[in-house]
Amino acid sequence: MARLNPIADAMSTIKNASDVGKTECIVEPAGRLLGAMLGIMKEKGYIGGFELIEDGRGDQFRVFLNGNINKCGVITPRFSIQVAELEEWETQYLPAKNFGILLMTTSKGVLAHDEARKEGVGGELLAYVY
Repeated sequence: MARLNPIADAMSTIKNASDVGKTECIVEPAGRLLGAMLGIMKEKGYIGGFELIEDGRGDQFRVFLNGNINKCGVITPRFSIQVAELEEWETQYLPAKNFGILLMTTSKGVLAHDEARKEGVGGELLAYVY
C-alpha cells in the first residue's frame, strides 16, 4: 500500500491505539524524522518510549503508550513559520496555553515549539500533541 503521508498515518495509529487503551502500537515506515518526533514525545512524557524493529520487510517503530495523549495529529500543509508567529499557531492547534506541544522541523533539527522559541528559530510545523 502506497503511503501518501507516513507521519499522518503514524500519528493516527498512535492516537487510535491510545484511545482504545492499548499499551503499545507499531508504526511504519521508520524514518529519522518520525524517530526524532517520537523522541520529543517521549522527552515531554506523551509516550513511554519507542524502539526500532528491523526486519526484512521494512523498519518499524514499536511505540509504548502511557495514556498521556488526549489528541495528536499532523499539520498539513507544512506551514513555514517564524518565531514571532508561534503564539498564533499555538492558539489554533493547542487547547490552552502551556498545554501540549507543536512539533516543528528547524535548522537545528526537530524541536518542540517551546524549545524553538528559546533557540530563536522558526521552521515548518509538523504535528501537534496534547
